[in-house]
Amino acid sequence: MREIIEVGHSPDPDDAFMFYALTAGKLETGNLEFRHVLRDIETLNRWAMEGKLPVTALSLHAYAYVADKYALLPHGASMGRQYGPIVVSRKPLDLNELRREIIAIPGTLTTAFLTLRVCLGEFPYAVLPFEQILEAVAEGRYGAGVIIHEGQLTYADHGLVKSLDLGSWWHDRTGLPLPLGVNVVRRDLGEARMGQIAQLLQASIEYALAHRQEALSYATDFARGMDRSATDTFVGMYVNDLTLAYGREGRQAVETLLQWGFERGILPRRVALHFVE
Repeated sequence: MREIIEVGHSPDPDDAFMFYALTAGKLETGNLEFRHVLRDIETLNRWAMEGKLPVTALSLHAYAYVADKYALLPHGASMGRQYGPIVVSRKPLDLNELRREIIAIPGTLTTAFLTLRVCLGEFPYAVLPFEQILEAVAEGRYGAGVIIHEGQLTYADHGLVKSLDLGSWWHDRTGLPLPLGVNVVRRDLGEARMGQIAQLLQASIEYALAHRQEALSYATDFARGMDRSATDTFVGMYVNDLTLAYGREGRQAVETLLQWGFERGILPRRVALHFVE
């Protein structure tokens, strides 16, 4: 009898691209059957607090609170090299001006919020579903907004400007990519099962990269308001060599962001990283 493994990930083109081979039955998974649970990232973050899913995508920020329950899978991370979540506004705002605006954010457990807190310190904010932020800022309901998904490519269509690119800001200070999303596996599955899942996730990413147009056709179905070309660009931003394996650079980026979050009083404790090897 096959063991069912529920996998949580967001309905976004980069996650869809990574998980395509597992979703479409392109891989031999042995005694495991993967069932995909699609939710927005903040819902997945909250669920992880309860240990609800055995495998899930997660904001790195949220991992700081669930490291006792979950181990980091060594594949599937979303990292931006000199780019990342952006802060948009109706007119250009510098860092001091941003600190005085109410900024719409997509969730308090997102890595975008953690990074913005590291950058700005304290600032007033309001939590909105990520897909409502562009419109809310364009209408003047908030002075600025944090954009984490396809809005990074379409914000100008709403008459908005980019006041801050968190990935560029981070790289200027650390020389590192900005780690945003990670994939984790619940520790109670045991080392053998965690290792098996890690190998299959790696194989899924490798399949998508080797069959890019096939996987991209699937991912485009999850691209809200983006054509195939824009979807290809977005997937290329967040599915890269660091997605296949963190490597020394990726692990250093994760350690540094979590360390800075702790040192600035944003995270309540130092985070001990546990990677599935």
